[in-house]
Amino acid sequence: MRSAALPDHAWRSAVSGLPILRGLSEAELERLRELATLFLNEKQVVAAGGLPLDDDTRIKIAAQACLPILNLGLDYYAGWVSVIVYPGEFVPEHEFMDEAGVVHNVRDPVTGESWEKGPVILSGADALRCDGHDGTNVVIHEFAHKLDMLNGAMNGFPPLHQGMSSEQWAQSFTTAYTDFCTKAEAGETTVLDPYGAENPAEFFAVMSEAFFEMPHALRQEYPEVYRQIAAFYRQDPASRRNAEERS
Repeated sequence: MRSAALPDHAWRSAVSGLPILRGLSEAELERLRELATLFLNEKQVVAAGGLPLDDDTRIKIAAQACLPILNLGLDYYAGWVSVIVYPGEFVPEHEFMDEAGVVHNVRDPVTGESWEKGPVILSGADALRCDGHDGTNVVIHEFAHKLDMLNGAMNGFPPLHQGMSSEQWAQSFTTAYTDFCTKAEAGETTVLDPYGAENPAEFFAVMSEAFFEMPHALRQEYPEVYRQIAAFYRQDPASRRNAEERS
């Protein structure tokens, strides 16, 4: 599978189970297929923890990973080679030193991780949990981190395209992030994942999930953030969904 174009039946079977792709035109789906083929040729999608990793799972992960770069190109994922897939949540070990100089080891279960110039690590169960537009997509989330890291450490400020305003990006995201954190601290219910209040990098990743999974909700809640993300990804999922609903 990794040395040639994805077989038609395998591709169509995989994408039919990905609601996030609904609304894409035939031309867009074909471009996504080409990107997914190149992705699987260049990246090593490997199993860990005893996961039986089949071609359908690989294609589903590749299709979701390539959706954000549909109009950007695979060069945006250059500089690293591996996607590691566990059966479910995994427990990485992180070490940090607190303000008193005490070293702590943290072992918390997670569904995904992205390492700068290193692998993307995913929970297979969560990567395949694609049964609805609920704003949660671990593949989109972790690959948004990869895009964020293109110009250094994750900070919610990926490299912008020529013609985009850094000042407008910063203003839009800072205003929305402040509002989002205020609501999260107050315990207000929101359709957007409250994990976005962790830090600006997680906010960008969560907003990217919402952008592709539930674009109308993001556009209604934070229209300026929607405009900035649409300019960055060079896509407009809300309009795409409207066209799908009219057809």
